[in-house]
This record gives sequence, C-alpha cells and structure tokens, in this order.
Amino acid sequence: MDLIKLSANEALKMMEEDSLSSEEYVKAFLKQIELREDDVGAWIFLDPKLALEQAREADKRRKDKSAGKLNGLPIGIKDIIDTKDMPTENGSQLCKNRKPSTDAHLVRLLRDEGAVIIGKCVTTEFALSGPGKTKNPKDLECTPGGSSSGSAAAVSDCMVPLAIGSQTGGSVLRPASFTGILGFKPTFGTISRSGMSPISQRLDHPGIYANCVEDIDLVASVILSYDSNDLDMIQNYKYKRTVSLNKPIKFGFVRGPVWTFGDEDMKHGIEKFVKNVQLDIEELDLGKDFDDAAKAHEIIMNGSIANSLMNYYQTDKSNLHPFTVKRIESGISVSASDYVSAIEQAKKMEKTLKQFFKKYDAIITPAAPGQAPRDLMNTGNAIFNGYWTMMGVPAISLPFLKGKDDLPIGIQFIANWSEDLKLLEICKYILKKEKLAN
Repeated sequence: MDLIKLSANEALKMMEEDSLSSEEYVKAFLKQIELREDDVGAWIFLDPKLALEQAREADKRRKDKSAGKLNGLPIGIKDIIDTKDMPTENGSQLCKNRKPSTDAHLVRLLRDEGAVIIGKCVTTEFALSGPGKTKNPKDLECTPGGSSSGSAAAVSDCMVPLAIGSQTGGSVLRPASFTGILGFKPTFGTISRSGMSPISQRLDHPGIYANCVEDIDLVASVILSYDSNDLDMIQNYKYKRTVSLNKPIKFGFVRGPVWTFGDEDMKHGIEKFVKNVQLDIEELDLGKDFDDAAKAHEIIMNGSIANSLMNYYQTDKSNLHPFTVKRIESGISVSASDYVSAIEQAKKMEKTLKQFFKKYDAIITPAAPGQAPRDLMNTGNAIFNGYWTMMGVPAISLPFLKGKDDLPIGIQFIANWSEDLKLLEICKYILKKEKLAN
C-alpha cells in the first residue's frame, strides 16, 4: 500500500485498527521528503529523529488508550508559527536561528490531540511576497504561490498529508490553486493567531491544507477554538458537528470587480464549470460598494505591514528582501485618513454581503487569475482573494480547473460568516456531484 497517498482519515482509521503504526506512517513521508526535497524545497526545518520520536510517543498513547483525535498524524507548520522544539525564522535572515520557548496556540492544540509536528514549511519573508526556495511540484519551473509556499507544496507532493498556512491577502487559497490541492481559510476570529508573526491584526487568518474535505474538517475541528489571548476571536463561536443543508443549495457566481485581471483560460474554465455543473447557480453582481474592494484591501494591508515590520526596517533594512522593503515603504505612505476610509468601505461591503447571504448558501468565484506563473521570483497575484479575506468570510479553493499547460487552477467557494462547517459540507456535496457526473 502506498501510505503517502492515504487521506489522513484513512490513515487514522488504520492506526486505530492497529494495522498501521504512526512510526511506519511517518517513515513513509520522510522517505518521500528524502526523494523530493532537493527538487521541491518545501521545508526550512526538518529533524527526522524528532519526528520519529513523536511518532513513537503517539504509538504508545494508542496502546495506553490515551490517544487524541489526531494521534500519530504528521503535519507541517508554516515558518511564521512558533514551535517550542523547532526554529521559527519567518523566512527572514533577520530571524535566523530564532528559537521560541513556547508553541503557538494552534500548535499546542494540534499536539494536545496527538499530531506529529514533522517540520517547518518554507514561507516567503514575513509572509509577504519575497519568495523562498520552494518550487511547484506540478511543474518545477513554476511558482507554488505565496506566502504559504512550503505548506502547499509539501501537501501537493505527498510529503505530508496536512499542513498549516496563513492568509492576509491570498496566501492560503492561491498556493492551493497553483499546486492542485485544497486550501481552507476559515471565518476571521476562529483560529488563534497567538504565537504567529503578525502582518495585519485586521486581516491575518491561519488556514489548513489537505487533499480532501474530510481531512480539512478533521483539523478544523481541533484548531477552530477560542483563545482569550487573541483579542479578535469570536467568543461564542461553535464549530458545529452537524449541519443541515438546504435543498437545493443556492449558489451565486461572482465575477467580481477584478475579473479583468483573470487569464482567458481561467475565465473560460470557470464559466464552463458554472454552465455545466448540476447546481442551482445564478450570476451575482456585488454592486457599487465592491467597486474599490481590491484597493481598500491593499490600503489596509500595506498600512498594517508598515506598522508590524517597522522595527525590522529601521534596524536592518539592508538584510530584508527588496520585495519586503517595497511593501513596508508602500505602507509608510498610507495616511491615517486613507486607512480609516478603507475600514469604513469594508464595513459597507460587509453589510451588502450579509444581504446576499440571505438568498445564497455560497458564492462561486475564481481562486486565482490562472495557472501558476512560470516564474520562481513571482508568487502570483492575490487580487481574487484579498477582498474576501478583508470580509473575513470562510473560503476554500477546490482544484476543479486546468490551465493552458494542463496545470491546476482552483475555484473559490465562500460561505456566510461562522458557517465554516456548512461550507465544507457544501464542498463535499459538490465533489460528490462532480464525481458522479464524470
């Protein structure tokens, strides 16, 4: 059996039935990493000995009947998220050999449920656009996207079944689209950012990578959990375990205010999908409140970047990536009045969007402008994700399309605030219908 092709849920079931050990499972991924890492470059820190120690501990817990719901499952962590036993360098020379003393909140939750933290995945510098060493496993001449480049590439290349990334613009969904996997960004305020390098308090979202919806659901059920140390968290949020879907499920297809930025193969592909898929879909115009959505997101993000990274800029600007310097300097020029105006514009957009969700269960829209650019110094354009990130709604990329070079392109599905599990159930429904149709 090819263990690295199992879903996390399938592997978990085998481990619970004692037909697979965590040690055996983790060894299979370490072998794949050994075979492919020199080409793909998904990892910035990997200690096979430490990974196998964790796996053996997981096997002991299973025998002792004290296993958590993720017991023995390996997972990669983006290198802006603190781990007490591994460096967290934020993809930057300025944080070289930085060793946190504690785990980030979400890492602690994963460990509490028995997950094996297999290593740290490459990030662009400070989760911006200065690329690291990672290449796209689907075509090594192409970018894997950013900023969660290593997390997406590792899952796409079967180096690990699960990984954690983050999104401030399009850093979960765009890499998922480019590498042909699932990337899930939940509702803002449902996963703690405590212990994660900040870019924007208003926009930062941790997210999850996997190869199937059921595995996304499994991890979400653990890390979508309240933390009082993150002041933006939703206090009464519940990740509901049962959801009743309306039948038929109503979808709104949104081209959106940035449609002209899309490649022709993406536009043709998503239009063909909307026309041919057996779903109840209406085309939806977001209206004038969304006309400047991308600009509002850019202002908020750049202003936040300048605030979050100014200390690094002032201390050692020469050792920052030129892309990072450019983003910080763009933020310095953002005025307080422009920033406040962008926040007010986002509030108007939220009010409009709430009205749409009274009629539609989910929105269908592009996850990226097209296939991955054939350029390792360009992580791609996040313009189809940024304003949805600003809305804070749950979003997921599903790899339904192919570009002109037969490379993957994702479709973005979006649901109402706090309806994270409903979105995942809708995706299961869509995938089932697509499987039956094909």
